[in-house]
Amino acid sequence: MEQKLFVYNTLTRKKEEFKPLNAPHVGMYVCGPTVYSDVHLGNCRTFISFDLIFRYLLHLGYKVRYVRNITDAGHLEGDSDEGEDKVSKKAKIAQLEPMEIVQKYTVDFHNVMQIFNALPPSIEPTATGHIIEQIELVKDILAQGYAYEENGSVYFDVEKYNQTQDYGILNGRKLEDMLNNTRSLGGQHEKHGKLDFALWIKAKPEHLMKWPSPWGVGFPGWHLECSAMSNKYLGQQFDIHGGGIDLMPTHHTNEIAQSVACCGKNPASYWLHTNMLTTNGQKMSKSLGNSFLPHELFLGSHPLLKKGYGPMVVRFFFMQASYRSTVDFSNEAIEAAEIFYKKLAESAKKLASLEQNTLVAVEAETDLAINEFCEDCYRGMNDNFNSPKTLEALSNLSKWVNSFAAGTRNSGEISTQTFERMKKTYNDFFFDVLGLKQDKAESGDTGQLMELIVKLRNEAKANKDYATSDKIREGLKQAGFQLNDNKQGTTDWVKI
Repeated sequence: MEQKLFVYNTLTRKKEEFKPLNAPHVGMYVCGPTVYSDVHLGNCRTFISFDLIFRYLLHLGYKVRYVRNITDAGHLEGDSDEGEDKVSKKAKIAQLEPMEIVQKYTVDFHNVMQIFNALPPSIEPTATGHIIEQIELVKDILAQGYAYEENGSVYFDVEKYNQTQDYGILNGRKLEDMLNNTRSLGGQHEKHGKLDFALWIKAKPEHLMKWPSPWGVGFPGWHLECSAMSNKYLGQQFDIHGGGIDLMPTHHTNEIAQSVACCGKNPASYWLHTNMLTTNGQKMSKSLGNSFLPHELFLGSHPLLKKGYGPMVVRFFFMQASYRSTVDFSNEAIEAAEIFYKKLAESAKKLASLEQNTLVAVEAETDLAINEFCEDCYRGMNDNFNSPKTLEALSNLSKWVNSFAAGTRNSGEISTQTFERMKKTYNDFFFDVLGLKQDKAESGDTGQLMELIVKLRNEAKANKDYATSDKIREGLKQAGFQLNDNKQGTTDWVKI
């Protein structure tokens, strides 16, 4: 049965059939992390969601160019055009070069994504590696009359743009409403309008990361990099632009304005946004003490956690909800996910050793039932990448796998074709599409995970964060691992 893929498009606020601009090629751009701190669990949820989308498009046979950027300059505090650069501020506090901060947290981000079994993107460009492209984009926008220069900075003129275009096309808001709900310019008196945003910012003498430009020494505005890099690697128009829902109202809205002002085109056909992560019904926040870093969840070292959970359990937990839905974390919810994941993983092991000639006879209608469950795997993902529906279909297939393995069905037949389809569909979706693996004890991930944890503990000790260091040690001890310390720090571990 031929099925079509439908995706929810934030731009049109409805589900639409997915029709690539240049099939079978697909261009997908996802806003990546700002590398000034450890990647938090909300970020992980977003990138795991787009990893699922990337994997399914590949499974359907598309040739996907997946671009996910690294923001290593220009992202100021408060996500606005004022304040200190996040990377530079961290560098000053740590008394390091900004690129040392960038390297440290980029490597950590990659390690965490690898532990979650996320595929690397096709291209991972950085903001600092594309300063020339960003300057050229500013020149083009100025030439089109949608920007103005003031004292070495360049700003986008939102109200002028809105005279011929719909600035709020993505967020669904009218310009008048946005103006009425926006604070006064405050310290940004160079701007002509309250919604104007910086394309290029004049650097103060103490600013660490700055470059020469036609308007003086400065640095790019945060929104600029994504427009410049998506244009370079995917063209003026491409298929999918993704990111967290928090980026939609301003960052992605400004991206569209920049691209239309420069090229006259909305850059992406489909805008996809992941929703938020909450804890026990509350928004995750450091100030509330209810946010976790990935290693805290693996170790169970956070006060709100009863125990630690493996990376595949966490990945599975995220996929029990649609990427557009809020995911609410609780001990009860992730414990239930662990049970569900282990059930499907166990069925995958049984299926690997199950041969068609060992099957007992079953009712003739079973052929139809199993084929329907195989179709359901696709129906779920084709309905806007609805992973919960696909997991339900896999659960139904797993019941048949378990019955066959136990020899509990006893009348009729199952065809060789249906058996092979069941085996292929189960493996394709469990391993390739959902990106799951067997638990860490059997898949060989323990060493890689422990290396990351040991590194995090050594960093905590070096920063004199002894509370975190002790939590990691105790959490590992409860999980059955003993750390061995010496003068050089923690260099070894053993399973006890």
